[in-house]
Amino acid sequence: MILADDSALLRTSLARALGDEFEVVGEAEDAEQLLTLVAEQHPDVAIVDIRMPPTYTDEGLEAAQRIQFRHPATAVLVLSQYLQTAYAISLISAGPERMGYLLKDRITDLTKLEDALRRLVAGETVVDPDIVARLVSRRRARSPLDDLTVREREVLRLMAEGRSNESISKTLVLSPRTVETHVSSIFAKLGLPPAASDHRRVLAVLAYLRE
Repeated sequence: MILADDSALLRTSLARALGDEFEVVGEAEDAEQLLTLVAEQHPDVAIVDIRMPPTYTDEGLEAAQRIQFRHPATAVLVLSQYLQTAYAISLISAGPERMGYLLKDRITDLTKLEDALRRLVAGETVVDPDIVARLVSRRRARSPLDDLTVREREVLRLMAEGRSNESISKTLVLSPRTVETHVSSIFAKLGLPPAASDHRRVLAVLAYLRE
């Protein structure tokens, strides 16, 4: 794992917190150093702050997308201090596999952070629940989302977070067959064909919500 943040204190804290679960093979204080380390170390995952030197705008986002293109086997978790749906959609829409976007506050919950990292390394997508909630609740004059039941909205929210059917069934305490039925119904109502894999369905859902 590589940690990229201009704060040495944060990097040290994360390295200590995650040391039992993940081996830290490098730390970077800016985007260029991050890209160099990824090329040299080929880590399973990189945790990247979205705002890094020199401009502290979206250097981390750009670096994440370059890693995605150059080193697709490396998962990337982008951390943001603020709720920025446009950045999240841009990151995931460019290619959802092994890509994640979380609010920085989430890293205080070590269990959830470790779960997110394991899911990313396994090839899944991770989207902050607050981002998903904002997208799902976005109002339109008329939308197929209005036809979804309350339970289907719950399933859709978890789908957009990048969770598998198995994970959804455990979270909502539903049988796998019931979840499959809800997923099929959601895609039918949204006019989206069922996808062959979880990351494709997340991309389809987020692309729909963006429009």
